[in-house]
Amino acid sequence: MAESLRDVQVQLGAVFEDATVPVSFGNEAVAVQAARSGVAICDRTHWGRIELSGDDRLNFLHNQSTNDFKRLKPGDGCDTVFVTSTARTIDLATAYVLEDAILILVSPNRRMHLLQWLDRYIFFGDKVTLTDVTEQTSTFSVIGSDSSKLLKQLGIDALSNQPYASHRLIRLAGQAVQIAVGSGLALEGYTLTMDTSAASSVWRVLMEAGAVLLGEHAWERLRIEQGRPAPDHELTEDYNPLEAGLWQTLSFDKGCYIGQETIARLDTYKGVKQQLWGIRLQSIAAPGTIITIGDEKVGTLTSSTETDQGTFGLAYIRTKAGGAGLHVQVGVTEGDIIDVPFVTRGRMDDR
Repeated sequence: MAESLRDVQVQLGAVFEDATVPVSFGNEAVAVQAARSGVAICDRTHWGRIELSGDDRLNFLHNQSTNDFKRLKPGDGCDTVFVTSTARTIDLATAYVLEDAILILVSPNRRMHLLQWLDRYIFFGDKVTLTDVTEQTSTFSVIGSDSSKLLKQLGIDALSNQPYASHRLIRLAGQAVQIAVGSGLALEGYTLTMDTSAASSVWRVLMEAGAVLLGEHAWERLRIEQGRPAPDHELTEDYNPLEAGLWQTLSFDKGCYIGQETIARLDTYKGVKQQLWGIRLQSIAAPGTIITIGDEKVGTLTSSTETDQGTFGLAYIRTKAGGAGLHVQVGVTEGDIIDVPFVTRGRMDDR
């Protein structure tokens, strides 16, 4: 029997959560540094993968999320946000347009919700089929400034200078792998998706080429440092995509979609009342802690982590209170508001 990805990771010292997610390889500091200035590999197989097929697939996804899918052709991709009818955030997803389908990478804790939610909007006569391909596939992120160098070392032209989420099919470790531009963070890198049966071979080849193993704990630290909003933290019923700094996922010209009227109104009337920021904390504070200046509440802490430079978090801060450079009280500790690279703050602030 072929060696499974989990078997390989166990041999490499992985510590698992729920028997499936490798949360640590015992090297957090080294892995984080590799993602910043070398190359690391992170297993994102526990993320959800939803496939849309049928002749109406592009129109359907165009009408159910924030980005413009009618402009895309096979080999293209983009980030998009699923929102409620009042523009409250459900999930930040990445979609890849294939020849005969669209593959959507979604957050682990939003897979079932989105499958059910999208299914509600498929009406009689719509030529759209939803398929959950999570169990049949695996996804890795190769992260860091040396990502292209490592892949070239393996004989792969890694879509150099191509737009974000551009993708194509390659052969790696003798296996068919879809490789896409973008690591899932505001760091250089690529996202690789393959059949589950190919995962262990691909993982070994990348590791043996020099990629440092990076577990879920290190990914979460990087996510917070980078400012990528996550469900149940920065993406909830309390916030919309403009507040979450996801302007790069929004099309203001494509016409109607779920939540479009609210988003257009917020844009037109400058109605963004709070924005997502990074915050350097003097000591640890729990998500949900109220942020104040004097006696006035100005925001809420949504995520926090320990880093090599101290405690760091993400927080929503009232627009009228200010932004970068603001000094605030966070429960019993204090913090300074700073910008984070994943967040965008307007139509022209595209990465």
